[in-house]
This record gives sequence, structure tokens and C-alpha cells, in this order.
Amino acid sequence: MSHTRHNRRPPSTIPGRWLMGLLLATSLFTQAQAASPDTLRAQFAELRDKGTGQLAGQSIYLRSSESAERMQGEVHALIDQPFDRLRQELAKADRWCDVLILHINVKYCRALRTPSGDELVSGVGRKFDQPLSDVYWVRFGFKATVDRSDHLLVELSAPTGPLSTRNYRIVVEAVPQASGQSLVRMTYSYGFGTAARWAMKTYLATLGRGKSGFSVVDTTADGRPVRVEGVRGVVERNTLRYYLALQSHLQSSEAPGTARLQRSLELWFSATERYAEQLHEMERADYVTMKLKEVQRQATVAPPPPG
Repeated sequence: MSHTRHNRRPPSTIPGRWLMGLLLATSLFTQAQAASPDTLRAQFAELRDKGTGQLAGQSIYLRSSESAERMQGEVHALIDQPFDRLRQELAKADRWCDVLILHINVKYCRALRTPSGDELVSGVGRKFDQPLSDVYWVRFGFKATVDRSDHLLVELSAPTGPLSTRNYRIVVEAVPQASGQSLVRMTYSYGFGTAARWAMKTYLATLGRGKSGFSVVDTTADGRPVRVEGVRGVVERNTLRYYLALQSHLQSSEAPGTARLQRSLELWFSATERYAEQLHEMERADYVTMKLKEVQRQATVAPPPPG
């Protein structure tokens, strides 16, 4: 896989913003290791019993970790969708562009069949309308590592990216649950080098100043929670954005024809507004208008060739 971008360099303020949006997922391992369905259920039960990382009364549990060269966010969630439908929507590469484009930083996505396998060509940029000449292009390999009637494991991976970033992956694992529900675990992580570290420091000192994640790391004297900031805060915000994109796509799957896109956009925005303190970036009408334009553009503009 390779990374390509247009010759015109984005403005100097882009790297931090790009990096915040681009953190498109990798696991801590070189290759995702599938847990058994019972193990996945046991992990969710433990989180639920302890309340670890639970978000706003939802059946969504978010946690993150940080090491010297890698960041990771992870969501465990119970979703009100039957496993058969989830499997139908997520086991094929072409459905994933309908998921990724919901994220506010994803400006383009096209699924391609190549001699080496399925790819998703993604353009990632800023949180407002911008030309494709200003986005960063990343090519993700797609693989359904496990695709069975009782277990799904899907991996999206890109080995390299700009600014010394590397090993991006989105790993989604799901199993059926009682009452027509499904359990989902989504892992999102990336590796980085010196250039990426400095780009993130610039972002956190300017546009990202004062923004927090979700994990509670302390309490104030009057008992109010203190939430994680810095790079872990960035990872947590984007982990949840991508999970909510997956959830919104699934929830809109029964909408007819062109109404499905509109429905998924409305659901994603409403879902992120439940966590407006961390995730709000623009008004609903502006988001929907921007995304409708981007979806139309990606249907008519060919992706750049590998390079």
C-alpha cells in the first residue's frame, strides 16, 4: 500500500488538524488477533459490571492507552441491530465507504478491487468544505479475517502515512447477542514518529487547546470529573466518531434508496451531539450540506493512482 497526495501542500496549519482526523485506526498488534465469541461477550460483561468507560448511560464503553510510539482507542458496545444485518453491511469493502464518509474529517472514499485485494482510497482533511487538492490520501487494505454466522472480524490497514505516521488500522469484531442485538468491539490505533509527534504538539497548543476526551483521570476539589486531554483525548474523540459512524450506518440500513444517506447523516450528527462538549464542531445543516456535496464528488471524481 502507498500514500499519495496532490502536489499542492496544504496550509501550514493543516498537519495537526489532519492528524487529528486521520488517526484512522490500528490495533496494538501487527495483525489483529480474533477472540472467541465467548471471550468477546465476557469482556463486555466485565466492562458493564464495572462501568468502565461507560458513556452517558449508553451501552458504549470507551477506553484508550498510550505508549512511546503508539496510541490506541477501543470501543465495546451493544448495538440494537441483528448480527446477520451487521455482517451483511460490514463484511464487504464497498459498504465501508458509506461508514467512513460520515466522519467529519473524511472528504472522500472509494472502494477498489486490485490484484492484491480490496482497497479503500480515503481522502482526509479539515472539518469544513475543502478541495481534494488539499486532502491527504491514504490507501487502506481491507480484509474480512473472520466471516462466519457467529463471528465477524474485519480489518482496515494502511502501513504508512504522512509525517512519520504508520500502521493505521480499524479493527471491528462482532458477535450475535440475545434479542436481535450484536456485540461490537472496535479498535482504533496508529504508530508515529518524530514529525507526527511535533505536528500533534502544534495542534494541541493551538486548535486543540482545552479539548478533552472521555476518560476520567482525576476529580476536582468539589468532586467534578477531570477528563483526559492531550493525545489520548484526540484518540478517544476520533475512536467514538468512527464507532458512531458505524452505528449510524447500520441504523439507517432499512431506509429506502437515497433516503438512506440522509438518514445516516442525521443519525451521526445527533449521536455526536450527545457528546457535544467533546465532539461538536459545526451546526447540523452545515454538516449535512458538506457531506452531501462530498458524497456526490466521490461518486464522480476518480481517486488518484497509487504513487
